[in-house]
Amino acid sequence: MTHSQASGASAGTVATEQASHAKQNLPILTLGAIGVVYGDIGTSPIYAFRQAMHVRPGAAASSIEILGLLSLIVWALTLTVAVKYVFFVTRADNNGEGGTLSLMALARKTFTNPPVWITALGVLGAAMFFGDAIITPAISVLSAVEGAELVAPGMGRWVVPITLVIIIGLFAVQRFGTAKVAIVFGPITAFWFLVLGFSGLVHIIDYPAVLWALNPWLGAQFLVTHFGIAFVVMGAIFLAVTGAEALYVDLGHFGRRPIVLAWFGLVFPCLLLNYFGQGAYVLEVGVENVESPFFEMQPDWALLPFVILATMATIIASQAVITGTYSLTQQAIALNMLPRMVVQHTSATQSGQVYMPQINTMLMIGVLVLVVAFGSSAELSNAYGIAVSGVMIVTLALLVVVMRRNWRWHPLAVAVFAAIFIIIDGGFFAANAAKLFQGGWVPAAVAIVVALVMWSWMAGRRRLGDKTRRDEVPLQFLVDNLSKKKPMVVPGTAIFLTSDIEGAPTALLHSLKHYKVLHEQNVILTVRTSSSPRVPDDEKVTIDAYNELFFRMIITFGYMETPNVPKAMALARKLGWKFDIMSTSFFLSRRSLKLSQKHNMLTYWQDRLFTRLARNASDATEYFHIPTGRVVEIGTQVML
Repeated sequence: MTHSQASGASAGTVATEQASHAKQNLPILTLGAIGVVYGDIGTSPIYAFRQAMHVRPGAAASSIEILGLLSLIVWALTLTVAVKYVFFVTRADNNGEGGTLSLMALARKTFTNPPVWITALGVLGAAMFFGDAIITPAISVLSAVEGAELVAPGMGRWVVPITLVIIIGLFAVQRFGTAKVAIVFGPITAFWFLVLGFSGLVHIIDYPAVLWALNPWLGAQFLVTHFGIAFVVMGAIFLAVTGAEALYVDLGHFGRRPIVLAWFGLVFPCLLLNYFGQGAYVLEVGVENVESPFFEMQPDWALLPFVILATMATIIASQAVITGTYSLTQQAIALNMLPRMVVQHTSATQSGQVYMPQINTMLMIGVLVLVVAFGSSAELSNAYGIAVSGVMIVTLALLVVVMRRNWRWHPLAVAVFAAIFIIIDGGFFAANAAKLFQGGWVPAAVAIVVALVMWSWMAGRRRLGDKTRRDEVPLQFLVDNLSKKKPMVVPGTAIFLTSDIEGAPTALLHSLKHYKVLHEQNVILTVRTSSSPRVPDDEKVTIDAYNELFFRMIITFGYMETPNVPKAMALARKLGWKFDIMSTSFFLSRRSLKLSQKHNMLTYWQDRLFTRLARNASDATEYFHIPTGRVVEIGTQVML
């Protein structure tokens, strides 16, 4: 048996070219990151400090209490976003890709036999991100449109209709791709942050004593002296850091360096200035005279343009979780955690920029339903947070595994890091869990549904694979028999797709049964997904020859790559394997799944869900980019 690999550009050359390209486009990518990655956290000043002030009448009546709340916001931003996410989590990239599933894949690499709990954490984190993704656009856009009531008090009844129109428009432009959206969103968001910083700085100059809030003791003192409402306060404070989870998921769209530069160069300073400005304004005019400090601290002449700019910023804010959801779904499909769906790449230079029509439609429907059901950002704020804080805890757990097993940190350093952020993230999660019956059940319910879908799909694939292997003939046995008793051989190449590397493909067995012929070249093709986001060309294709009639080909794609079988097969020409696509037929087995009557209650609903998902999965021909005119599909029935 001979063994060889397709040659191509070396991994080192590819990495060098990508680094050079990223360096040339650093300003553009940084501006795009400001618009897409930080849009969500950039709109938090609209409602975070307001909600913290209103957690309980009289709880923030004095200047020391206002400074305490402000201190909690400042240090939540610093520790959770700047330290945990920007400095540490973004370093845990899987060849440039981020997100819960990417971190899960990185953690699994460190085990010979990855434990089930690693996969379970990945599924849970991904599911909770979906719950977050339907709330962020709703609360962001609603909070900004509500600012119009300050300009025109009669606008109240139009807030929801205007919000619905804006959200429909937002999802409609997604098909143009992240890069084109970022070209528009980046400059607007950059201007938004500059306005945030300037409007805050004006009030800081008027009341510089607000800078005492830099003292973390004031925040701790507030929690101790208001212990009875500490959970409620922390739930409101948490609104200031929502968006950090999308920062990591969107890592593959822009890369780490642009995201870090954008945060420390513009986003973080402007956010701090604005929060301090709001605190200064409240301390200056008195807490009893303020309802919405973010809008009220603006001069009268600037209020209308400020509301318009805020509305534009909140539209952009939704972009971070939308693009993050595309990336996460694509990773889940490649890792066999979700059924195949249409994935459209929207950039020739950034492979992580994708658009998924089915996900886009489902997200839009979910967001529209939430806007109509809750009707205001204050009501939605109760639902916001439980999913985000859950994602943060999952990220922390997987990061600790990577720190110890991948980065080889000392156990004591890992323990100290984990202890600090378990207290912070655990406190935030407990605070948000307290709002479960006030609306927090919405993202929790979405997360449970998504987790059940993912777990059912993985369990169904596992059972289907076990059953298929029991019914199949070993490939080596079939090859040996056919070499002894050769059927009629016809010209051309036949490629049989199979996921089982040991068994003979069902399509091959049925082809022999019905046609009783073999082609000159018969290729048993298995497409695999690597735990790395991308696989270099020189590692993508391997070919083994069984004999002059049969070949084994394995094509390996990264989990962020689009599986294009004909393009990958072209690499095999460099091995000397000649084939003409016009004389090549691809044989696929289309399974029709039937439910067995022998089911226990535990697996019945799971198999039923798996069957429904399998029927609605994208066609394998389309997913693998196989020319439709060269495909022969052979149907088989499988009883589950």
